[in-house]
Amino acid sequence: MAAPVWLRLKIPNFKRISAPIANATFDNLELLGELLPNRIKLNNNKEKHTAFIKSEALRLGFLSCGISASGFLEQEAPRLENWLQQNHQGQMGYMENHFDKRLNPNLLVPGAKSLVSLLLNYYPSETQRSESYQISKYAYGQDYHFVIKEKLKELLYSIQENIGDVSGRVFVDSAPVLDKAWAAKSGLGWIGKNSNLLTKSVGSFYFIAELIVDLALDYDAATTDHCGSCTACIDACPTEAIVAPYVVDGSKCISYFTIELQENIPVGMKEKFNDWAFGCDICQDVCPWNKFSKPHAEPLFNPSPVLLSMTKKDWEEITEETFKVVFKNSAVNRTKYAGLKRNIEFLK
Repeated sequence: MAAPVWLRLKIPNFKRISAPIANATFDNLELLGELLPNRIKLNNNKEKHTAFIKSEALRLGFLSCGISASGFLEQEAPRLENWLQQNHQGQMGYMENHFDKRLNPNLLVPGAKSLVSLLLNYYPSETQRSESYQISKYAYGQDYHFVIKEKLKELLYSIQENIGDVSGRVFVDSAPVLDKAWAAKSGLGWIGKNSNLLTKSVGSFYFIAELIVDLALDYDAATTDHCGSCTACIDACPTEAIVAPYVVDGSKCISYFTIELQENIPVGMKEKFNDWAFGCDICQDVCPWNKFSKPHAEPLFNPSPVLLSMTKKDWEEITEETFKVVFKNSAVNRTKYAGLKRNIEFLK
């Protein structure tokens, strides 16, 4: 019987030794001596560099910042493989791609030493009319991909300007990185029974982003699980997508049906969406930890007054022109006008 895919990936490739160092002789040691001092100097200031990065993250508006040593996610590997084997990804074929890279960021960023996880609050101060069709709060303002990526680029630039020769890449939910697993490993929270990252005194209404760098830093320790015996999210899910504590069948989630699914929504789901037209916040809204959620301070995440005032009739009569105005630069564009109309028709 063949070993699981994740176990085979864990075996290191010993041939990938840095050639200049592995083949060093007395003739080229002098050259190495000229190349290495700056890198050694960087590695000797881990505490200072770590403090600087976390301070810069707060300056840029991030909620918090945690850091882990980059490497293979051994505990997540069998979970991911089993999740895929159970077909919980549905039509999200991209989840099956780059299995090895999802588990090992060093394959995304050669020479990576540290993975910096960052949280950015998106909890709104105002919400939609309760009797109207709903969209997930994360989509109220401008598309978070662009907003956060700009902040990450500035953070990386600041690191390079103030620390030195540091290479890295930024990631915002658009590459094969297990962001929640890394955030938990970095001490920013724990993965709850609804599979979202949860944080004491904060909740879960935040985005997760990563910066992977070839700089050694001081690393944070993981926190503990604080879900206890609570089953609020499991009990509240109208489509029973949380098939077991900590396991979500993505193909049963309202977010999947309203955003990812390309074909017609199954008739069997009729009357189960609770008026959610794009995404779903039910398992977060009922989570006791989200009573600590505080409004964000990012102007680009503020919703359009038109969105907040829309009635069901407004949604049902929305034109493509209105869609383009209300959801300009919004994550709702992911489903396009036709997809949103399909969802609203299904809810009527």
